[in-house]
Amino acid sequence: MTCQFYTCDVFTDTPFGGNQLAVFPDARGIPEDLLPKITREFNFSETTFVYPPDDPAHTKRVRIFTPGSELPFAGHPTVGTAVVLATLGDIPLTGEETRIVFEEKVGPVPVTIRSINGTPSFAQLTAAKLPEFNDSVPSADDIAEMLTLSRPELEDARYPVRFVSVGFPFLFVAVKGLSAIGRIRINVSKMEAMGLKEIFVFTDECERKGFHFHARMFAPLLGIPEDPATGSAAAAFSGYLAVRDAMTSGTLQWSIEQGCEMGRPSLLYIEADKSNGAVTAVRVGGSAVMMTEGRITI
Repeated sequence: MTCQFYTCDVFTDTPFGGNQLAVFPDARGIPEDLLPKITREFNFSETTFVYPPDDPAHTKRVRIFTPGSELPFAGHPTVGTAVVLATLGDIPLTGEETRIVFEEKVGPVPVTIRSINGTPSFAQLTAAKLPEFNDSVPSADDIAEMLTLSRPELEDARYPVRFVSVGFPFLFVAVKGLSAIGRIRINVSKMEAMGLKEIFVFTDECERKGFHFHARMFAPLLGIPEDPATGSAAAAFSGYLAVRDAMTSGTLQWSIEQGCEMGRPSLLYIEADKSNGAVTAVRVGGSAVMMTEGRITI
């Protein structure tokens, strides 16, 4: 049998930027044991397989695979899949904004698709789970050694090291400027010994004018040496920032540049809602560009 696929670049409005994604709009005929093999064949950071929803009130069921494992939730696959399906007409547009719900292993994920002149161009997801925090973190010395940086290059005084999760836990680590973040070389053996799966490193010094944060994300033990754009981490990061912000009620917004060191610049836009001091929702959005289509023989 043959199955149709499409690829797109996510968190960019420019071809050959952002994070690559392969999408199978109808995966019903693909045997279960081939899903990881197909993912490794593409060797993108993620591939998605789309099915009819279990709940008819929802739009589609989406399974997300990295070359190393299946994920309960991920941001760039959710955003990219929404834009691809809307472009193909598998998700009918209802106007300038179309609201849908994807079933993912983490739970129902609301997505808003924005279009211009009938063409889908941007999607924003709301994380199914509120941010969960864990301050049982590795020592600063161990983190610095794992990043191959010196201990003084960590910015943990202004931005404390924390684990935050909206479906999968990331360790958030701040460093002092673009020079430090650009010199990171992950010590994979050290990372494995520390029991870390994903680490999100950031600085508030940016290359692009008007942006708030410059970031890199590493997950070599999941088959992703470095990720050009990580929506699930960005959604968690909005929770990390929101709990530190003095505003008690309203919506906070930030922008992130990622993937610059890889030659695939990505632009992510994050939001957090707060009510009476509590975070009540986190969102991440960005553009996506259709790139290729084809068929794979199984």
